[in-house]
Amino acid sequence: MSDATVYLIGAGPGDPGLVSVRGLRYLATADVVLYDHHVNPRLLRHARPDAELIDVGPAAPQPLEQQAIGYLLVEKAREGKTVARLKWGDPFVFDRGVEEALFLKEHGIRFTVVPGVPAAVGVPAYAGISITYPGGADTVTFVRGYEDERGRPPDVDWKILAELGGTVVCYTGGRQLPALLDALLANGWDATESAALIYRGTLSSQDTTAATVGELAALARRRGRSEPAILVIGRVVQLRDHLRWFDSRPLFGRRIVVTRPREQAIDLADRLESLGAAVVEAPLVRIAPPEDASPLDEAVSRVGTFDWIVFTSANGVDHFLRRVDAGPGDLRDLKGVRLAALGTGTADRLTRRGLKVDLRAPEYTVDAALGPMRTGGRADGLRVLMPRADIGRDPLADELRRSGAEVTEVAAYRVVRIDAEAPDNPDIYRMLLEKQVDVVTFTSASTVRALVDLYGAEPMADLLAQVTVASIGPVTAEAAERYGIRSAIVPAERTIGGLVDAIVHYYGAATGGSAAHRT
Repeated sequence: MSDATVYLIGAGPGDPGLVSVRGLRYLATADVVLYDHHVNPRLLRHARPDAELIDVGPAAPQPLEQQAIGYLLVEKAREGKTVARLKWGDPFVFDRGVEEALFLKEHGIRFTVVPGVPAAVGVPAYAGISITYPGGADTVTFVRGYEDERGRPPDVDWKILAELGGTVVCYTGGRQLPALLDALLANGWDATESAALIYRGTLSSQDTTAATVGELAALARRRGRSEPAILVIGRVVQLRDHLRWFDSRPLFGRRIVVTRPREQAIDLADRLESLGAAVVEAPLVRIAPPEDASPLDEAVSRVGTFDWIVFTSANGVDHFLRRVDAGPGDLRDLKGVRLAALGTGTADRLTRRGLKVDLRAPEYTVDAALGPMRTGGRADGLRVLMPRADIGRDPLADELRRSGAEVTEVAAYRVVRIDAEAPDNPDIYRMLLEKQVDVVTFTSASTVRALVDLYGAEPMADLLAQVTVASIGPVTAEAAERYGIRSAIVPAERTIGGLVDAIVHYYGAATGGSAAHRT
């Protein structure tokens, strides 16, 4: 047997949070990742940055035959590489994982199987359906059914299945569904039995229809859908109205665009998704160190000579303290220097490093920041350091100078615009044009400018007038307003949590406090 190992990892039916801890650990160490096309792309973030990622499966842009996938696994393993094979659902439940495992065994390659949440279990649970219930369902039958593209039902003894009763969970393709339901009815299944059809299960776009078997059969004949689904039949479906939790969350079904830099978007995206939103990550900018760090290093070297350091963003905190840590000094050099933070998030970032914040300005406004720093309306003699982004002039620095302060501005970081045509970026312009977006979020003025620079002020003003724009604070909202973009949501608390709460409140108020969701 080869020392190389292939990990057959069940990725679950869609929600990236359903993968196991062991699966994530193996994924993070792999040299090569072969993944099914339907595996949630957010899982691939857990792969090493230098890992080779290969999209395989029938839905991939360049699909591989099953035998070709097997040979590819063997080839990569024989090169001495650790291979993670990400499988949709569970590798051994109605999947080709067993074929891949046998192929690896035949060629002397070690493999490890990491079970995943099967779609037949996870999808009904997300639809509020317990596939077993004491006194309601003592048997569960899983039926395979989505691979036959000819529209025929699976080769099952439907009569015995009808006599057995209990709960039936079937994987079904769109072309198979009418024939499958007709086969059930023709072999004795009660047309009034409860049933549910679930599309895109465990995702924020999940679509569930609960009805009787007869009603679903009529619906399938009248309005066919090509996409695969999970069909659940049995009395347990009647509990859905009491057990539904996933599609009753306050932002369920809302598609929200996050323009925040990718490395900083995780918190916002996770919070929105936990409330049911379908998040579209479209980073417009990225944060990078300054091209020339010498002015910043020079300021750090004499940091003890300043009376105040004014931080205007959490990015400024991070990059400034990074240079402090990298230099000959340390945080003790800040003793005696007063620290001002504009925005709650900026102040929190300083506090996490154990630094006392002398001035907390909840908003990035001149009056909020300058008031406590001036005496009698003046700031004469104050030596102020402002580590900030490399773009534009700062009105706060200008006002401090007019008040008599000696201000040193240094670029602590750069804001770099991302190419909209990058292969991993969604086509936001097309999505807006086709009305596929509910909310666009802006967390800084730089993200607003980047969007306008990419597509033009007038087209963006027109397109964004048709959706809800959410800006994290008044400065960002004002930047958008300059381009004719009105922010319907501006939270009182200028934080990611405040922005999410404001979006929830906006839609709760719009719907009378109830969630808008599909049924």
